[in-house]
Amino acid sequence: MIKATIAAWLLATSLALGALALPSTAASQVEFSITFAPPPLPVYEQPPIPAPGYIWIPGYWSYGPYGYFWVPGTWMEPPAVGLLWTPGYWGWSDGFFGWYAGYWAPQVGFYGGVNYGFGYPGHGYEGGYWRANRFYYNRTVNNITNVSITNVYSKTVVNNITVNRVSYVGGPGGLTIKPTADEERVAKERHTPPTTAQLQHRDSAASRPELAASINHGKPEIAATAKPNDFTSHVVGASRAGGPVMVHAQDLPKLQPAGSAPKPGSNQAHDYQQQQAALQARQQQEREALAQMQERDHAYMAQQNANARATAAMEHQHRQQTQFMEQRQAQEMQAMRAPTPHSPPHSQPPPAPPRNEPQRH
Repeated sequence: MIKATIAAWLLATSLALGALALPSTAASQVEFSITFAPPPLPVYEQPPIPAPGYIWIPGYWSYGPYGYFWVPGTWMEPPAVGLLWTPGYWGWSDGFFGWYAGYWAPQVGFYGGVNYGFGYPGHGYEGGYWRANRFYYNRTVNNITNVSITNVYSKTVVNNITVNRVSYVGGPGGLTIKPTADEERVAKERHTPPTTAQLQHRDSAASRPELAASINHGKPEIAATAKPNDFTSHVVGASRAGGPVMVHAQDLPKLQPAGSAPKPGSNQAHDYQQQQAALQARQQQEREALAQMQERDHAYMAQQNANARATAAMEHQHRQQTQFMEQRQAQEMQAMRAPTPHSPPHSQPPPAPPRNEPQRH
């Protein structure tokens, strides 16, 4: 009976996931925002350049009908001579992760300090430069081995491949990078938006369930392509995920005791231990109940011979359920302190927040 009650509560709270709202700062630059952080960047190789004149556009996590999905990195022809690409990035503000879209401009602006690799180390672009209407390629970060390009040079880029695969700036676990004066100036100047080919490339990726993080667990089979919107020829898969992507309750790390315990031997210490044990027991019951629900979902989908889209939608819901429960349980653990007359023990879960569906702006 207890597990059934917990399972029903989890089902109700899962409906509240994905609540979106615009951050209070730089709202005009934000396309959309969500409550959970994007996955770490996967590790992958760059496919060979298809022809001279192309510039590398790094892959990134976007958000769509199946939750976070990977938009493969690709080679792209710039909309005009002299333009460089400033990648988009996820930034945390007022409890939400907002997406700041990339743009074309004569100089590279701020992209959150995210190390996208291949010439995008976090600040600026080290993959090449324009001179006399020709683009010169840095051979140390560009795969230009399959075509004849004479306008090349070699320059080492520090931290081109880094252990830190964090894909957002600010917030818990995020990068702590701020824009430079030059980057702030570039942000205020005139920009050229993503090309039609770039938007089609993103939209095509959104329609492919296998690119959803809840399906590929942060290791997309198509991590990069030679040309935009071409997901069949000269594609490169990720060699590994940049970090764990928790989809199911059984993926969660083991529960850890709360801190700030009273001095051993006191009455408060005894009460604190009892409260902590009760809280962990309840949280473990919630995890088991959610894991059982998710297992039943998998069994049902298998019986129905569900297609890839239906499976991706289910896994997206599972990831939302798991993330929401982990977030709430972590907050409960952090709030656990020695009991006082004005601080009763935590015995009931907090009410679910109101539901709010994803919106694009």
